[in-house]
Amino acid sequence: MLFAVFLPVLLAIFIPFFSKWKENIHTGYFVLLAPLAVFIYFIPHVGNDFSPVSQSYNWIPSLNIGLDFYLDGLSLLFVLLISGIGTLVTLYSIFYLHTSERLDQFYVYLLLFMTAMFGVVLSDNVFVLYSFWELTSISSFLLIGYWNYKERSRYGALKSMLITVFGGLSMLGGFILLSIITETTSIQAMINKTDVILSSEYFGLILALILLGAFTKSAQFPFHIWLPDAMEAPTPVSAYLHSATMVKAGIFLVARFTPIFSESDWFFVFVSGIGILTLVWGSYMAVRQTDLKGILAFSTISQLGMIMSMLGFGTSAAIYAAVFHILNHATFKGSLFMIAGIVDHETGTRDIRRLGGLVTFMPISATLAFFGTFSMAGLPLPFLNGFYSKEMFFEATLELHESSIAFANVLAQAIPYLAVFGSIFTFVYSMYLVFGTFMGEQKLDQLKIKPHEAPIGMLLSPIILILGVVLIGLFPNLVNNSFLAHTTEAIYGQPMEEKHIKFWHGWYTPLYMSLIVVGIGAILAYTRKSWNSIYSIFPGKLSFNKVYDFLVDQSEKASAKITNMYMTGSLRLYMVLILLAILVCSYSVLWITDGFAFDKPEINDITIQEVLIALTMAIAAICTIFTRNKIAAILILGVVGYGLALLFVVYRAPDLALTQLVVETITVALFLLCFYHLPNLRERTEDVSQKLINIIISVAFGTLMTIVAISAHSTKLFDKISDYFVETSYKLGGGHNIVNVILVDMRGIDTLFEIVVLAIAAFAIYGLIKLRNKKEAE
Repeated sequence: MLFAVFLPVLLAIFIPFFSKWKENIHTGYFVLLAPLAVFIYFIPHVGNDFSPVSQSYNWIPSLNIGLDFYLDGLSLLFVLLISGIGTLVTLYSIFYLHTSERLDQFYVYLLLFMTAMFGVVLSDNVFVLYSFWELTSISSFLLIGYWNYKERSRYGALKSMLITVFGGLSMLGGFILLSIITETTSIQAMINKTDVILSSEYFGLILALILLGAFTKSAQFPFHIWLPDAMEAPTPVSAYLHSATMVKAGIFLVARFTPIFSESDWFFVFVSGIGILTLVWGSYMAVRQTDLKGILAFSTISQLGMIMSMLGFGTSAAIYAAVFHILNHATFKGSLFMIAGIVDHETGTRDIRRLGGLVTFMPISATLAFFGTFSMAGLPLPFLNGFYSKEMFFEATLELHESSIAFANVLAQAIPYLAVFGSIFTFVYSMYLVFGTFMGEQKLDQLKIKPHEAPIGMLLSPIILILGVVLIGLFPNLVNNSFLAHTTEAIYGQPMEEKHIKFWHGWYTPLYMSLIVVGIGAILAYTRKSWNSIYSIFPGKLSFNKVYDFLVDQSEKASAKITNMYMTGSLRLYMVLILLAILVCSYSVLWITDGFAFDKPEINDITIQEVLIALTMAIAAICTIFTRNKIAAILILGVVGYGLALLFVVYRAPDLALTQLVVETITVALFLLCFYHLPNLRERTEDVSQKLINIIISVAFGTLMTIVAISAHSTKLFDKISDYFVETSYKLGGGHNIVNVILVDMRGIDTLFEIVVLAIAAFAIYGLIKLRNKKEAE
């Protein structure tokens, strides 16, 4: 699994080289190999005899952090969606993105995102999961802002990252508390300690922090506002990130921790309450949109709310319905995003007000759109997979358990009605989307391009997804016990009874609910123009986007105001602030750790020669303050350095003394080389208050250094590492010179990176010199 997770990012290393051949062979063909290989690797796990698989690799054992991967039914569902939809999206992008685009950057970002999502759904260690989680935010930021020359793309990318990273940091706080309470970083081990977590006084805080991370990522109300703006990304990104993968990361997180949190009634209140509110709001607002991808964005918000609410119900039937709808949603929504991209690609617009009658010019796309939207609407037809999970959703809303919380009981009574209300608007925006685009009056004069059918390469991916819609609709039990049952068991935490999915259950309440949705939805869809003005009343001018913009604007103004208070251009002020920060932090740490200690044992007697050397160094240091001659200042400063070298000799450290002599000699030489460019030394004109501050800070800092030196010897917070080096330097490094063994062997990688940093600095200096010479030549 380690190779499967990191295969995309390993391939990304070579994409810049492959992109050089993009004029002859599209870079996407190389990228296609990564998700396809991962899909082929995991698909054999699907079957009735599936059992969880775990693999562990050491990473940071001292912090109990390892690359621990766990494949159960839940992670298998998501990893197959990520790799399967990723393969189809990559195939689609080959025909969507022209070779004149920056394909190398696009596919590097896409592969980085794939690795991040694989890591999220397969990680068993909470901190590794968090690392991959934030990587999804960063990579999606890059993908959304891919067309960075567009202001809306930059705005959408920044908005998505600010909101999702905020949630991610909250989630990290919950993970830290969980790891402290359970004394483990393994999610499966935490599940086994559910009683400890539920009885903890921090349980409420943990629940809130983790759900905040999930809600922001899965665009739940009121954090949904980033998803519509993310539609500025290229359509392959929208089809991949915002219908099948990234937005479902929040769904995955809630599902993964359901065995722990579902025991609490507050889990139902928060998850189902926010979920059903998101369903209603998303479906209601979708009808207001005029951009095809905008309609699909709010549609995704609505569908995610529906899945989230079912996870909050906590019953096995509801969880099974949620799992089923995750699969179904990926098929019909992914195809619809691709169709929207095809319409944009072949007509030059996504504005539904300019579209209409395209079925004549794009019959294949129209047919695919009809299947996708009717499935999304939950139309009761036996060849549409969306109806099965929608009916299961209605059935689950009628089987909610009573709670000890009064509000939870009220919510349980209201949920069936809210579910029907939200589903009615789901039907309306589905009909609005498909009929407004492909049926009705043709408006060819308002189109930038004469419409025509897309090439077969662009149609292939949505065709495969719609075939999935139809096949699952006709044969739902193909994915039942061999696939979905294992996912439900992983979430519910108990073995599932064998379930048989069928289209006809007789005349019962969920069917009546579906018929009400279709009936009222059809009437509202047909009369949409007559009541569409309601949106000017509610929400009217109210918008959560305005709240976001206000908060960001005020944060920038406050930050600028604070920054301008200290960024005055005064080097003296900068040094004062830096030194004050060092003093406050250092003295605080010393106070907390009882660092103000003076331990006399093991201290050698101080001789007169050491006192004389130290006194000479002190006098020289003070003289540098008062001298006005640059050469004298350089030479006096050298006295301090050479005096330190003498102290190393006295204390029998010849290697350190030699190093100090070399460094000091080079330093003095460099000062002399730069002598001509050094500023003239003059007396500073400062008032009494400034001089007093200088004296206080200098004395405090000198005192701090003295205390730190004494405390380093006297305070023993840890065992001395020097004993380890003495014992193992010859055994591990084969050398008697302990310092050399430390530098070359034990700290070999550190030393290597120090050399690399120097090399990078050298190249940078060389580049600056070349650039300057070039400008002078011009």
